[in-house]
Amino acid sequence: MKTYLFLICTILPLTVFSQTPQRPRITGIDHVSFYTTAPEGVKRLYTEILGLPSADPLESGETVRYMSGTQWVGYGPAPDAKATDRMDHTAFTTDNIGALRTYLTAKGAKPGEIENRSDQSKSMFVSDPEGHRIEFVERAKGDAAPAAPNAVSRRMIHVGFIVYNRDAEDKFYREILGFRPYWHGGMKDNVTDWVSLQVPDGTDWLEYMLNQPQHPDLRLTGVMNHISYGVADMKRAQAILESHGWKEHGEEHAQMGRDGKRQLNVFDPDHTRIELMEFKPAEKPCCSDFTAPHPTE
Repeated sequence: MKTYLFLICTILPLTVFSQTPQRPRITGIDHVSFYTTAPEGVKRLYTEILGLPSADPLESGETVRYMSGTQWVGYGPAPDAKATDRMDHTAFTTDNIGALRTYLTAKGAKPGEIENRSDQSKSMFVSDPEGHRIEFVERAKGDAAPAAPNAVSRRMIHVGFIVYNRDAEDKFYREILGFRPYWHGGMKDNVTDWVSLQVPDGTDWLEYMLNQPQHPDLRLTGVMNHISYGVADMKRAQAILESHGWKEHGEEHAQMGRDGKRQLNVFDPDHTRIELMEFKPAEKPCCSDFTAPHPTE
């Protein structure tokens, strides 16, 4: 009897442990989707100024997508022109969508059903604690990046959106999904306005935009809910923009970021910010050191 009880006590913990689902890899940003009230203006910005190729939409509600390598930004018509938020959702890549759904369910999240796309990819949606729509995508093997000889960038490196409850978001992104700290800082050295968390198995990152009013207007929301393309040399990137007809004006100019990386912002017709950022810092960042590898081209 003692031997029998010993075996039960020994095997049971191993059985419970073995049944705990493991998180599959989350490797980067797949795409970000926005709404627009001015699709022709968006088309001019992405194809003529940024030099990104367009592609046919693959998701309901999209009108067009603009490619950077295999990543893309999608735009669809704004369902409410008076709404102050033009971001629809953010998508990250995983290598096993089925395992990720099982894992999220076990962790108490409520992911949607897995959908099969016409490009042979699979995806599912889940909402984070603040209601941001997050999609996970398992791409078809061997996806090729379209040629883009005139593109100012071939790599999206981060996406940012407004966050009010950092602790709640951390429980989702850091504790459940495994995102890891990259950098944090703010307009003042002793205040954290931005928190950058890299995906667990890559160098793309999500940026919390903190300390914002509860009801920001369209312009402020557009500044905060943004995407960023990586460039190796900002002077060269600006020269490419200028060769495409862009001219420095207003808030659209090159500057040194508080993280020590050179950056340049452009805006779509609905005030959504598209940031160009150098992959590596040119000077010491404010507020904190970088704690993870930098992205590369």
